[in-house]
Amino acid sequence: MPIFIYKAKSRTGRKIKGDLDAPSLDMAENALKRKGLSDIKVKPKPKDILEGTFLEGGVTSRDMVVFSRQFATMINSGVPILQSLQVMCEQTENNKLRRKLYEIKNDIEGGNSLYDAMSKHRDVFDDLYTNMVDAGETGGVLDVVLDRLAKYIEKAAKLKAKVKSALIYPGVIITVAVAVIAIILIFVIPTFEQMFADFGGALPAPTQIVINLSRFTTENFMYIIASLILFFIAFKLFYRWEKGKILVDNWVLFLPVFGPLLRKVAVARFSRTLSTMISSGVPILSALDIVSRTSGNKTVEIAVQEAKKSIAEGQTLAEPLGETAIFPPMVIHMISIGETTGALDTMLGKIADFYDDEVDVAVDTLTSLLEPIMIVFLGVVVGGLVISMYLPIFQIADVVA
Repeated sequence: MPIFIYKAKSRTGRKIKGDLDAPSLDMAENALKRKGLSDIKVKPKPKDILEGTFLEGGVTSRDMVVFSRQFATMINSGVPILQSLQVMCEQTENNKLRRKLYEIKNDIEGGNSLYDAMSKHRDVFDDLYTNMVDAGETGGVLDVVLDRLAKYIEKAAKLKAKVKSALIYPGVIITVAVAVIAIILIFVIPTFEQMFADFGGALPAPTQIVINLSRFTTENFMYIIASLILFFIAFKLFYRWEKGKILVDNWVLFLPVFGPLLRKVAVARFSRTLSTMISSGVPILSALDIVSRTSGNKTVEIAVQEAKKSIAEGQTLAEPLGETAIFPPMVIHMISIGETTGALDTMLGKIADFYDDEVDVAVDTLTSLLEPIMIVFLGVVVGGLVISMYLPIFQIADVVA
């Protein structure tokens, strides 16, 4: 349905503007007149040249949290879904989300359910979101489900930000260190090499090693860059391969420093997602299928799929999860108790809260541990290069003395 923008005056004489969707320009004007507006000016909304392209931008977690909370509030207040969506279309700042909401509203006016309409836009409303909306519509608790979704997205975004902060810091330090070393090897050391050649005589072993390394880097710089690019491409291809993805994801979970942190993140994400879906009325088999696909790690996905098979065969969730090295014994025991008492969603929520705190502690510990290690690393490498260059100068000074 076309979208029109308008300017008009309210009954009190206040100037207002906005947009609305209508089958035609005349029907848009009539709809505004029925609202009691005057001095109406309506025209078709010009199409954004960025619409549908990557330049349009994406929908952030914050956009989804705000949308879900406002939508839940209006539903809870008794505002019909179509009217709620119209309000959300008019006040949503994100262009892509606004466009999607207009399309969803039009589909609902055409007779589709909210679930069916949202399912057409998987790039914004993923399987988890749409299945929970479906459960909320079916159970008549859509406002409660939307509020749970807002809280879930918010906590998931915080968890993701914590992991990023833990991984970005060492990445930046290593990148800076490599850049500094490359600049010294390519631009600084050749100057010293020419000076030492003018003096003549044998150079100290550390100095000769650094000069040889500088020559190799300078002469093969393009080959080194090409090799790094090829390695990156080869790794991407290997990771796209099913077995390669399993190997890499399994290896990442058991790295010496980052492995424990990533396992805690995996447990927190699994528990939070499954708890939110079960408490919202999503069947456990469907919930486990979605949890496995949104886990972000192939090893966790396989473990959850095995758990799904176990439940389909009439067994428990705890048993197959306990056979993996990902889920600690405490988590397995709590899940088992939750299954026995019929409070699995509550128990999973407690596990998620606990591991959210554990991730906080792990990130702080990792940051405090990496900071001195990085400083020492930079000091030793850069300091070693500088000292190796000054050794011949010290020898010359001794000879002159």
